[in-house]
Amino acid sequence: MSDLADALPSVEALAAQLAETGYLADEGLATALFCAVRLPQPLLLEGEAGVGKTEAAKTLAAVLDTPLIRLQCYEGIDAAEALYEWNYPRQLLGIRVAEAEGRTLAEDDLFTEDYLVGRPLLDALRHPGPRPAVLLIDEVDRADDEFEAMLFELLGEASVTVPELGTIRATVPPIVILTSNRTRDLHDALKRRCLYHWIDYPALERAVAIVRRRTDGGSESLATQVARAVTRLRTLELQKPPGIAEAINWTLACQLLGLDVLDEAGAARTIGSVLKYREDAEVAADRGLGWVVGEG
Repeated sequence: MSDLADALPSVEALAAQLAETGYLADEGLATALFCAVRLPQPLLLEGEAGVGKTEAAKTLAAVLDTPLIRLQCYEGIDAAEALYEWNYPRQLLGIRVAEAEGRTLAEDDLFTEDYLVGRPLLDALRHPGPRPAVLLIDEVDRADDEFEAMLFELLGEASVTVPELGTIRATVPPIVILTSNRTRDLHDALKRRCLYHWIDYPALERAVAIVRRRTDGGSESLATQVARAVTRLRTLELQKPPGIAEAINWTLACQLLGLDVLDEAGAARTIGSVLKYREDAEVAADRGLGWVVGEG
């Protein structure tokens, strides 16, 4: 970890490097990422959709110049998709070759690392370094309790157990970032193994800075109008309140259409960039797009 200590000597240094790569992190998030790298310890990032949880892990990997290994969680995900599976066609071919040569293969001959197909979790443990890979376990709240339990060994000991082979330990333990939109509560046993940070919606000034950074330094007035409109939308009863990601997309759509000002007409043309449910668009229309953009 001496290399990481040189690369990231302080929270301020990490925040500056994140900013250079295009990600503006506040002091709390920069501190959480710094501790995740330097302790090291897994980090659970929670927050509403679109506040930059996934992007934080991606940018951290870019700052460290190390691979990002991403596991996108979903309902029903299991070890075969997340951890490993056996290469059954290759095992069958090995059996046929042995039979043709008059040899008999024992079961132990078929369950070796040569026949093991790594998935993201195992790939992160196998990463040879010199710097650790960043393992992003994205939207872990979409998976079930059994999947969470499967993560305990990896999070606590940087290892996994394959019944046929035994325990596989990481030579260079990965930097593990888990994200959750909090669609359900995660198990206490998982949280105990992690650092924790909640990413909130950014304040207006920071939101404007982020939008401008992610839209190639676009108009400050347009970015401010969009950020304020998104803030107003969040006060409505929406199925999916927009986050900073939607504010960026809305600004990009306005730029593409040559809109220098976000007025009611422009909002009507581009509302699909920020609201992704018909019901949400109807709620905004009922409240008045003029009110959304600050005209009334």
